[in-house]
Amino acid sequence: MDNQVPSKNQCYRMICEMKMMDHIVIHSLQVCRVATFLADHLNKHQNQLNHDRIRSAALLHDITKTRSFATREDHALTGAEYVSDRGYPEIGNLIRQHVKLDKYSKTRTISEAEVLNYADKRVMHDEIVVLDRRMEYIVERYAETPAHRERIYLLWQKTKEIENRLFKDLSFAPDDLTRLIPHNGYTTEFQKYQKLADQTESVR
Repeated sequence: MDNQVPSKNQCYRMICEMKMMDHIVIHSLQVCRVATFLADHLNKHQNQLNHDRIRSAALLHDITKTRSFATREDHALTGAEYVSDRGYPEIGNLIRQHVKLDKYSKTRTISEAEVLNYADKRVMHDEIVVLDRRMEYIVERYAETPAHRERIYLLWQKTKEIENRLFKDLSFAPDDLTRLIPHNGYTTEFQKYQKLADQTESVR
């Protein structure tokens, strides 16, 4: 294991430390399942993606989101800072880009940041959904002004371009993810997290 990548248990401990709401933990577990599933299949086509980095970044991508409801902070930025300050700057760099990428590439090679960014946009709460359904939800939830709506649609067009590149060489289509990744597959991992959270709470 790369010492620049936190283990799964270390990720869970950070999640406990930040007292993330359970539904955000479950969302993160689902994003992790989508991201690592894609990474494993993309690596069969010579994309040298680091499974452990993607897994950890996916688990931690919303690490400060619970707190942000009160503070109104940019959780992508503060989540990146939180994880980087704990010795994982590469993971922090991925987390910082999970809402908006630093650069939208048109090359054939897929980056780890793109995999995480796309996976997050395929999970609505705890459900793996098609991209258009997630977009409808984001517009309804966050498009407070016409300018916001335009910005969201622009980002979504770029996400569709990522999707086209991601699936170009894969043997399944984007919509197949909802069939290939069983909905309740996060249950065992959530139970492991809950056990650790209970142990952490009992020693406080």
